[in-house]
Amino acid sequence: MLKTLSFFFMISVVIGCHTPDTTSSQARAYHGTFKYKSFETDLLFEVFPDSSGHKVFFTSLSQNAYQIPTQNIRVSKDSLNFTLQSDFYTYTFTNTLENDQKRLEGTLKVDKRTYPFTLYRAKEEDTVYPEEVYFESNGNTLSGSIWRSQGPNKKGVFLVTSSGYNDRSSTNAEALYFSKKRYTVFNYDKRGTGKSTGDLNNVSIEDLAGDDINALHFFSKKTKIPLSKITIMGSSQGGAKVPFILNQLTALQSGIAISTPGCSLLESDLNFMMNRLRNEIDLADLSTAKTVQRAVFEYLAGHLTKSELNSVLKANEEKDFYKHLWIPELTTEIYEELSYSPMPHFEKLQRPVLVLQGGSDIVIPEESHSNIKQALDIARNTSSKIVLIEKANHSMTMVDPQFPYWNIVHPDYYETVEKWLDEFN
Repeated sequence: MLKTLSFFFMISVVIGCHTPDTTSSQARAYHGTFKYKSFETDLLFEVFPDSSGHKVFFTSLSQNAYQIPTQNIRVSKDSLNFTLQSDFYTYTFTNTLENDQKRLEGTLKVDKRTYPFTLYRAKEEDTVYPEEVYFESNGNTLSGSIWRSQGPNKKGVFLVTSSGYNDRSSTNAEALYFSKKRYTVFNYDKRGTGKSTGDLNNVSIEDLAGDDINALHFFSKKTKIPLSKITIMGSSQGGAKVPFILNQLTALQSGIAISTPGCSLLESDLNFMMNRLRNEIDLADLSTAKTVQRAVFEYLAGHLTKSELNSVLKANEEKDFYKHLWIPELTTEIYEELSYSPMPHFEKLQRPVLVLQGGSDIVIPEESHSNIKQALDIARNTSSKIVLIEKANHSMTMVDPQFPYWNIVHPDYYETVEKWLDEFN
């Protein structure tokens, strides 16, 4: 969804985005693993000299976090201290540098508790920084990143843009992850976001997929990786574009559709809204409330007139559940993307596609993966695979991790994707 509707059909981790001065001889990084009982997450602290002192950035690929700026930075020869702020917690890192700054002995303090960890100085070959590039698409200049590992390269991974106003920073962590696995990765700011020009309002899903297709041609030409060696990955609305793009560019190696609705975007947004309201509305009123909320989405999609919608609203405005519904300002603008469904494209798909759904996903309908399987059966597509990952949500992060202060990507997610990519090498 775009504009004021963008908070539906999109759950994402807030990611920091930064372009450091990688040429500085004083820049250094420390990486390692934080452990607490059976919980593990990777940590990377990057320290860059700055005109005012230093800047420190926090990265954790298992948390889908890339170069998040830190605060209250204090750097000396023997110490590296800073804080990290989230919506719920303040994370205080106190670190001692030992063995000629080659080892970092640190503690994390959060919620009045302290946890120890050890990191080690990263070698230059362990770091990957993207190349910024620009290309033209439908009259707009779009900005992207090419991520190349320093070791022997495998093939290409293209990250399809998703919904809302998120720019490429929302996929930087995944881009870095797969580049470290020796893939060349491409992600970019869709039109009207980040450093890309253009207007994101009043564009169709097909228009946005057209930008993805132009980006794929640019990526292939720039890196000299043929389309037949590139796999496309998309999540949520990006996943809904995957079968469309695969049908348009049949030379592509394969696709990966993550948290993809087995229905229209309207039905998926309605499902998400009702799941959010489930604890706010009496069980006896849920069915009627859903009917009223559906009418709102049908109006926004251009399927109902304003008078038809007002008739439904007026008939229910005195009911207890009404105050909990989402009823935006009713304009004449039509959100055509609500009517988009990936299902007709899955029904014609002949290319191999991996479909991943979280067992605890409250955004897309729970039967989405089975609906997509039926569509692939119609296409007689036997080269595809569907995987349901239990205890994973819409963002593929674990539900109820043992360390409550950090959310991590479900380990089965990366393992499943890597196995799929390795099948084509």
